[in-house]
Amino acid sequence: MAVASAGRGLDAYRNPRVAAMLFLGFSAGLPFLLVFATLSAWLAQAGVERGTIGLLSWVGVTYSTKVLWAPVIDRLPLPGLTRWLGRRRAWMLLAQLVLAAGLAAMAAQDPARDLRAVVLLALAVAFASATQDICIDAWRIEAAPPERQGAMAAAYQLGYRAGLIAAGTGALLLAGSFGWSFCYLVMASLACVGIVTTLVVPEPGASVPQDALRQEQRVLDFVARRAHWPARPRRLAAWFVGAVVCPFVDFFARNGVATGALILAFIGLFRMTDIAMGVMANPFYLELGYTLEEIGLVAKGYGIGMSIVGALAGGYAVARWGTLASLVAGGVLVILSNLAFAGLAWLGSPDLLGLAIVISCDNFSAGLAGTAFIAYLSGLTSTAYTATQYALFSSLFTLPGKLVAGASGFVAEALGWPLFFVYTSALGLPALVLVALLARRLAPLAPQALTR
Repeated sequence: MAVASAGRGLDAYRNPRVAAMLFLGFSAGLPFLLVFATLSAWLAQAGVERGTIGLLSWVGVTYSTKVLWAPVIDRLPLPGLTRWLGRRRAWMLLAQLVLAAGLAAMAAQDPARDLRAVVLLALAVAFASATQDICIDAWRIEAAPPERQGAMAAAYQLGYRAGLIAAGTGALLLAGSFGWSFCYLVMASLACVGIVTTLVVPEPGASVPQDALRQEQRVLDFVARRAHWPARPRRLAAWFVGAVVCPFVDFFARNGVATGALILAFIGLFRMTDIAMGVMANPFYLELGYTLEEIGLVAKGYGIGMSIVGALAGGYAVARWGTLASLVAGGVLVILSNLAFAGLAWLGSPDLLGLAIVISCDNFSAGLAGTAFIAYLSGLTSTAYTATQYALFSSLFTLPGKLVAGASGFVAEALGWPLFFVYTSALGLPALVLVALLARRLAPLAPQALTR
């Protein structure tokens, strides 16, 4: 019986759409570090001040505001492309083409001479990457039934981390040997992985819950009663209600206003610690005396491997103890790992063993917390408004951290590295309080509510 169950579990990973998530996950993970941590290493070597590097992390706020244009992606067809590829793949391909072009253009820049051009191109890449994320998340949720979503999420996580390895370890090793321009040109060529996958995978057929359809129809009926409005404003109002208003109404209708607000607050604060710390990690390593090659091999390559182990542990934890308990465990481990960074900073010397230990703790905890978080967010999403609702959640979980990260360089300068990591650890405490309140609120409900 156990063997048969294990066989069925392995069968899920042989599904073509699950396999496709590996490559789409790679495409999603590739650009993130190239406009965040890897870019900060480039800027640090170019002589850009620490405070300015921290401010430039606000380029990543693009990922946190994608909910603003997700309704357009959910409802607006692209002339020609949508007819050829379908709703999800058309937008995905457009985003990937812009992403590849932006990375290639960054390869031709020198931040020491023209920092403004680098920032503008990084902003374009981040916008295209965030748009791609909207499409991939929607495709992932719509392309497989609920019982296969675990395998889809795991494949996405594995592919995403492979993309991080390429953009972290690979990029730093290339930059150390051949320079930053060659590095970013190679990264632009790797964006073709996503382009080819988008052309190969099928367009999903999303099923729309009847409750959501009835709810949307009630709101559209309200607009229809404004028959005295001119035709164009009436059509625009109907589109706005269906694409923008209904996804938010649906979320609060399913969860209640109080619980919904608590969920959104928790989502916004859960990843505060690692996002606020992440932008300063490479400048910290460089100031401590580690070389680009050492950072690439230990902090990025080995570290991503540990995050995969953490992701697998997170999958087991979710299945064994439920989502909320796994989120608590992940949150506590992330806080402790930041305190380990404070210990490394206090030692003040480039000790490779110490770096490996700290990186093991940090990436394992991030992988565990990330798996639990993706499972939680996916369970909150309705397939009637997949792109908009998941974009709302993923925007919220990065926005507060990105805003705080913008000042992280100044905080590090004011406090020094040991106290800076104590500060980032403390940023994780409010989320633990909120998840405890959320667990208490959901406890009287059906058992499945606790694992949403």
